[in-house]
Amino acid sequence: MNLDWLKHYMPRGLYGRAALILAVPVAVLVVVVSVVFVQRYFEDVTRQLTYGVVLELREVVEQVEAASNMPEGLRAVGSLADTLDMGVAVAVRPRSGVRRAFYDVSGRAVVDTLQQGLAGLRAVDLLSSDRWVDVQVATRHGPLDMRIRRTRASASNPHQLLVLMASIGAVMTGIAFLYLRNQLRPITRLADMAEAFGKGRVVDYRPSGALEVRAAGLAFLDMRSRIMRHIEQRTLMLSGVSHDLRSPLTRMKLSLAMMEADADVADLQNDVVEMERLIDAFLDFARSDHLGDPEPVSPGELAAAVVERAARHGREVELAPLEEDGTTVILRRAAVERALGNLVGNALRYGNRALVSVELRERQVIFRVEDDGPGIPEAQREEAMKPFARLDPARNQDRGSGVGLGLAIARDIARRHGGLLRLGDSEALGGLKAELLVAR
Repeated sequence: MNLDWLKHYMPRGLYGRAALILAVPVAVLVVVVSVVFVQRYFEDVTRQLTYGVVLELREVVEQVEAASNMPEGLRAVGSLADTLDMGVAVAVRPRSGVRRAFYDVSGRAVVDTLQQGLAGLRAVDLLSSDRWVDVQVATRHGPLDMRIRRTRASASNPHQLLVLMASIGAVMTGIAFLYLRNQLRPITRLADMAEAFGKGRVVDYRPSGALEVRAAGLAFLDMRSRIMRHIEQRTLMLSGVSHDLRSPLTRMKLSLAMMEADADVADLQNDVVEMERLIDAFLDFARSDHLGDPEPVSPGELAAAVVERAARHGREVELAPLEEDGTTVILRRAAVERALGNLVGNALRYGNRALVSVELRERQVIFRVEDDGPGIPEAQREEAMKPFARLDPARNQDRGSGVGLGLAIARDIARRHGGLLRLGDSEALGGLKAELLVAR
C-alpha cells in the first residue's frame, strides 16, 4: 500500500512528530477502551436493568387490563406503582416513536430492551428528561403513560467515564510531552550548531542530554575540528607554495628587465605576469575561508559597493533597483564581496554589459549577476565551477583568459554561508546568469 500521500499531512518538525507519537496511541487507547467498555459493560448492565423494569411494567399493564375499566385499573395498581416508584396515568394524547439524544449511548439498549420485552409499547421518550424514562403502552382500556427513574433502567452518566478518560489522557500526554521536550532540546541545539557551522559560523556547544545525543554531539565536534584543521592546512600549504614561487618570479622579472627588449623577452614577461596572476588566484582561493567574522550586513549596500568598484574601471555595470527596508543578514562581508566581485569580473570579461540584482527571501538572499556574453552551455556549467576549469571554447577570450578559480571561489564562499552557486541563462541580457545564494 502506497502511503506517500500521508507525508503531506504529517508534521515536519521534531516537536510536532514527537507530539503526534505521544497523542495518537493515547487517543487510540481511549477510543478502543471506551468502545469496548461501553459495549461490554454499559450495554450489558443496561439491558439487565431494563429487563427488570420490563417485568414491572408488564405486571402493571396486566393488572390494569384485568380491571373492568381504566379508573378501576388505576386504583388497583396504585399501591404497586408507589412501591415500584413508578408513575402511572391515563394518556392525555396518543404518542408513537422513540425520542433519544444521539450521544445517549446507553439509551439505545434501553429502547431495544423495552421494544423486545413489552407488548403494546407505542412510544419511548428519553429526551424530555435525563432523569426519567417515559413510555406509553396500549391497553384494552386505552393508552397508558408510565414513568420510571432512569437510574433503574441504565447506569447513570456513562459519558462521564469517556470525558474522564479523555481528560486524563490529555493531561498525561501533556506531561509526557513536557518531559520529551527536555529530551529533544539537546537534539535541536545540535542541529542549530550544525546549521550555523554550515553557514560559516562556529558556535560554542557543549554536549548534553541522553548518552546517544552526547555521543552524536562529541562526534560532530570532532568532525568540525578535523574540517577546520584541514582548511587551515590547505590554506598554509597553498600560501607557502605561493610564497615560495614569488622568489624565483622576482628574480626572473629582474633578469628580464635587464635584457635587451625584443619579442622573446616580451613573451617571457607576459608569462611571468600570467604566473603572478595564477599565484594571486591561488592565494585568493586559499584565503576564501578567512575573510573576516560574520556580521550584520545590508545586502543592497554590499551589492552597490561591488557595482561601484567595478564601474570605476569604466565598464558598463548596472544595479537593479532594490526596495531597502533596513534588512540585514549575518555573513562575512569581505568573503561575499569577493565572490560577487568575481562574478561581476567574469561577466565583464566575457560580455559588454553586466546587471546585478538582489532578491530577499524568507530563508536566503540571492545575489544575481547577468551579462550579454556568449554564456556557458548547460552541459558544461557544473564543470565550469570546478577549480582550475577553463572553458575557453565556450567563452569569449578577447579580454584575456582567467585561471579558472573565479567561479570556484564564489561557490566555495557560497557553501561556507550555507548556500550555493547556480548558473543559468539570462533572460534580461541573453548571456550567462550567475546566482549566488546565501542562507539567512
